[in-house]
Amino acid sequence: MSIGSMLLMVAVMAGVTYLIRMIPFVFFRKKIKSTFIKSLLYYIPYAVLSAMTFPFIFYSTGGKVILGLLGTVGAVITSIKGKSLITVALVASAVVLLAETLIMFY
Repeated sequence: MSIGSMLLMVAVMAGVTYLIRMIPFVFFRKKIKSTFIKSLLYYIPYAVLSAMTFPFIFYSTGGKVILGLLGTVGAVITSIKGKSLITVALVASAVVLLAETLIMFY
């Protein structure tokens, strides 16, 4: 990858990030009173991050989608129990590592 294309990608990402943060200020000059609009604007960053991250989970294990699914299940169970983010990540990684080790032996 050339430096020019890398700089172009960084510029596009910066522009998109800026636009997402600027648009509410342009369109909503008064204080937002609608709870629907407030919640919509609150959850947009989480939805975008999830949409970018979630597909990668299943393909980050070398094409073995079942390992990604097992790691996701481990992460969901750990997060439902109220554990911290680092604990969730460690449990998901450990589940994938254990499952991959078991698959190699069988």
